[in-house]
Formats: sequence, structure tokens, C-alpha cells
Amino acid sequence: MGAFKAYDIRGVYNVDFDKNTAYKVGYFLPSLLNASFVAVGRDVRVSSDEIHDALVKGITDSGADVYDLGLATTPMVYFATTFLDASASVQITASHNPPKYNGLKISRKGALPVGGETGLKDLEKLVNEGEVKVAEKKGQVFDRSDVKDSYVEFLRNKVSDLSNLKISMDLSHGMANLVIKDVLKEYNNNIHYLYDHFDGTFPAHEPNPLEVENCKDLMKAVVEDNSDCGVIYDGDADRVMFIDEKGRFIQPDYITAVIGLYYSKTEKGNVLQDIRTSRSTTEYLEKLGFNVTTWKVGHAFAKLKIREINGIFGGELAGHYYFRDFGNCDSGVLASLLVLSVVSDLKRNNRTLSSLIDEIIKYQNSGEVNFKLENKDDAINALYQKYVVEEKANKVLDFDGYRIEFDSWWFNVRKSNTEPYLRIVLEAQTKEEMEKHLKDISDIIHKFN
Repeated sequence: MGAFKAYDIRGVYNVDFDKNTAYKVGYFLPSLLNASFVAVGRDVRVSSDEIHDALVKGITDSGADVYDLGLATTPMVYFATTFLDASASVQITASHNPPKYNGLKISRKGALPVGGETGLKDLEKLVNEGEVKVAEKKGQVFDRSDVKDSYVEFLRNKVSDLSNLKISMDLSHGMANLVIKDVLKEYNNNIHYLYDHFDGTFPAHEPNPLEVENCKDLMKAVVEDNSDCGVIYDGDADRVMFIDEKGRFIQPDYITAVIGLYYSKTEKGNVLQDIRTSRSTTEYLEKLGFNVTTWKVGHAFAKLKIREINGIFGGELAGHYYFRDFGNCDSGVLASLLVLSVVSDLKRNNRTLSSLIDEIIKYQNSGEVNFKLENKDDAINALYQKYVVEEKANKVLDFDGYRIEFDSWWFNVRKSNTEPYLRIVLEAQTKEEMEKHLKDISDIIHKFN
């Protein structure tokens, strides 16, 4: 039962965790977070209803109440956490994972994440060792599916005039279906929707748009429909990716720069990026007048850091985008509204999304390259020895693996928090230089297979 991860509880349902785990999470969570009620949402995965019922029983058996949000996107649960002033919330989802997976994303007051270092390890200990004593006065369940209307209203206030755009949009059979057509109701005639109905088996493609293979249908639709932009959400709608009008997948850290362009018209200040972010994005944001902070990968870290720096927004290579005016949380739909606003402005000035992306990109980027590896620490130490000790790198960031920088190139090496992978991102001024360094690094890593 290895479902307790760095950011959430997640795994193959009935293998890594089961309804008994969900019950115990529900039972122990209210006392851990000092919550009189817990807001609970769920996605449409086949196992979500069973997990929901066990979780709710655990919460009410502890004596706490449940504010049941019903079907929800993960960002809607974050919204509900602050909207309802909840001290605890749970979204039942496995986000972008295949259908056999499920999980629980837990937040505390203010929609702050509960990760490994902020309560999840304590919860795991209670689940494994704690004693269940059903309360004499059980909690009650209150239907709060009405929160969806308030969330949609919040998002609708962020919609610009998009009347000049043709958009292709892949909803991945997932939770974006819950809200997007209500949010963009004036423009639905201008939008070609793909996979715009719920199906927790995700028959069209896995709900992970970071894998370009899962974007193929959208890329085709963008070109065939002569769309100005393609938009694709992951399974729980906390992440979003974009396709330019030429049908090209846009690496998500470049979209952080596009969101910077949106905000630069009204404010400047601090922004957050993760340790894998392209220099192209950093330099573009700095040119716009932003002060850029680099930090660890993952929502459990990003949400705390963006608060600490009072950041306006932040972005990650995985397609999470965080917003100060959304409680420092991530929302795929909100991010897409801001990007579509930029695309609309570009079109009014006879420009395209691809022309902006080409303006942003100054370096050759490998994207994230994964190595399946058991001896991850030894491989990382070998890379550190060669590039930091022997070749004397210009700069080293050491808070999420290493980001090792030289004049004309850099790379980040880090362990996946959720999978048995060593991940490399590398960038250089030319394709030849990028490929040479990537081969050298790959050769070192393969020695530890």
C-alpha cells in the first residue's frame, strides 16, 4: 500500500489503496486539521463513487460534517475551500493518470496543500496505526453542489472578448466538461469541442496532455478547422496545454511567458517558475519587467512559495499555472482564459500565437527526458561530480535535484516524486550543442542501469 506520495495520495485503486484507506483518511483528517467539516469533491473515474462513499462515512463517523460538492474539478475544490472557509477539503481524483488509478488531494484552510512535509506523513501514520472509535454523535452530509455556480461566475468574470477567435478544445472526457461550456457560453459556436462528455474510462486518450501523443486529435482539429489556438485539459482540469495555429504543441513553460504578457499590461512584480523552466521564458519575463523566482516542482511547494514572494502568478513545465487572485492555486480553465485573451489581442494586431512563441524561444530545449532507473542517487552524484566538481559550473541550484548552469547551456536532473524515473531537462544555444550534452549525460546515467 504505497499510495502516500509527496503531494497527494495516489495509486492503482484496490492495489496501492482501497476503500478502507479512504475511510480511515476520512476518519482521521478532521482531527488532524482541526476541521468541524470537510468539503469533498470527486471526478468521474469509475472508482470515485466508491471512494467517495467510504471517505464520507469516515468523516461522519469521526463526528465531523461533510459539505458534499458532488462532481468537481480540482480547482473548484480549491475555490470551495476558501469560499466555504473550510479547514479541510478533499478532491477524489488521480488527475492525469490512466483509468485504473485514483487518489485524494487534500487541502487545509486557505486552500493550502497538505503534502508530505505539511501533514500527509502524519495522516499516513494515523491511517496505518491509529484506532477508530465511532463518535456518539455522527456528522451530517450537506449538499453543496451549488458552489459550482459561484466558481463558474468567478471564471466568467475573467473572460475577455473572444469573438474574433476560432478555437479547438479537447476536454479529454474529464472534469473540464463540468464548467467550460458555461464559462464560455457566448463563444460556444466558435469552439470545436472534442471529447466533451464525461467518461471515466477515458476512451479517446489518457487524460495527460503533457504526452504529445494524447494531443494528436486536437492538433489535427486545429489545422483542419483553421483554428487560432487549441486548448487541452487534463483529467481533473488543474492543468492545461496549448497548440498553436500551425498544429504545434507548445511546451508549457513557454506559456508562463504568455501569461506574463497578459499581466504585464496592468501590473509588474514577482512571478514564480519551476527549476526546469527554459531560459527563454525567464528572459522574456524579465524583459517584461517581472522579478522571477525559481523553485521546486510540484503544487505542494509552489503554492507555499508563491504566497511567500507575494507572486502575481507562477507556472510549471507540467502545465500547472498558479494565480494570486485565485488563492495562489492552479486552475487550468483560468489559465486558458488568460492565454485566449492574449491570442485574441494578437489576432486584432494581425499576429498569431506561433509568432509570439517563436519570439519567446531563444534556446534549443530537450523537453523532459525520462530514464527508468533504480540507482537514481548514484547517477545524480556522478553528474554532480563531472559537471560541478570537475567542469566547475557557473551556478548550481540544489533544492530539487540540481540545476547546473554554464554560459551557453544548462540542465536539471531530479528524481520523480511519483514514479521510478530520473528526469532530465537540458537547454543549449544550438541543437547540436543540446544533443551533444544530452548524449554525454545519457551515457553517464546508463552506467547505473
